[in-house]
Amino acid sequence: MIRPLGALLVAAALLAGGTAGAQAGDAASAPALSGAPAGYVAPAEPRPGDTAAERRTSQPGNNAPVWRAARESGTQPGYTSLPGAEKGVLIQPLVQYPGARMTTAGEAWRQVRNQWILPYGGSLLLIVALAIGLFYWRKGALGGHEPDTGRMIERFTPLERAAHWTNAAAFVVLALSGIVMAFGKFFLLPVLGHTLFGWLTYVLKNAHNFAGPLFAVSLTVVILIFVKDNIASKADFVWLSKAGGMFSDQQIPSHRFNAGEKGMFWWGVTIPGLVIAASGLVLDQLVPGFGALRGEMQIAHMVHATAAVVMMAILTGHIYMGTLGMKGAYSAMRTGYVDEGWAKEHHELWYDDVKAGKIPAQRSTPVASSVAPQPHASRPA
Repeated sequence: MIRPLGALLVAAALLAGGTAGAQAGDAASAPALSGAPAGYVAPAEPRPGDTAAERRTSQPGNNAPVWRAARESGTQPGYTSLPGAEKGVLIQPLVQYPGARMTTAGEAWRQVRNQWILPYGGSLLLIVALAIGLFYWRKGALGGHEPDTGRMIERFTPLERAAHWTNAAAFVVLALSGIVMAFGKFFLLPVLGHTLFGWLTYVLKNAHNFAGPLFAVSLTVVILIFVKDNIASKADFVWLSKAGGMFSDQQIPSHRFNAGEKGMFWWGVTIPGLVIAASGLVLDQLVPGFGALRGEMQIAHMVHATAAVVMMAILTGHIYMGTLGMKGAYSAMRTGYVDEGWAKEHHELWYDDVKAGKIPAQRSTPVASSVAPQPHASRPA
């Protein structure tokens, strides 16, 4: 017991002596170590305006000038040898789009898209679909009160039907692909998974790009063909004052197109269609001298998406009235002909002009292989 204790005391004494000797040695050599090595230059204090080269000298590894230049490149573009209209701009300048706070242009565009266009646009489409469903549930298909006469009137010529169906087909492709690309992540992605949904959106994006020019051309033809019969008249104000008889069993007389169809032509087809076509051409970079900058693309996208939602909402009602909503409407656009009874019930003023000889009952020359439908045999009284 005494020997181990003695050993510990000896070790403590040696340790204390060594520490004191080291301190004395450090004190003796302090003047020699405090001096800087020969040729050493102390780094300068960093300044906010230092270039990247200067900062590498003052604070190696600190890339603050690089990130500062990237942040300010929207107002003072940097230098790069790569081609492009905005080749020196890494982060866009601050803007404030309607519906967004003051922030960088890319973030402002994202806010408008995700906080306004998608939620409110999607809600509008759902409300329209719900309203149509309720209307059909309560009213059913309109028309069918006037008996067929067996005498046919040509309502749409082959050119009018070809333009309509071409534009309709392009619109359906654009609408379906646009809905999937905008809203698909909410209702399709959880069902299909990322891989399949990715392939689907890739295919639809290409279909969207190819259907766009077809829509623009066919839309122009549709406008030129139908504009003459969609000018407002006095009868349209009477039709509007009685809501077209949609909430009663009485049909309000109208010309070839009633006020509702004329409103659909202008506010559901022509105006939003032209806006969609023009902004789509910008997004496809098919407009010379425009659409090369990110800001231009962002504005074009917001205009394009807003007009598309409005057009889809209005044409949803048109598609309903042309199929389930009105008896005989789909057949009129499919064959081009309507019975005199249908014309008298839904467009009495147009029917009167046909009977008076102001408008020919046969507007096109029938082809031998596809002549006008033969009159139906009169039904027994």
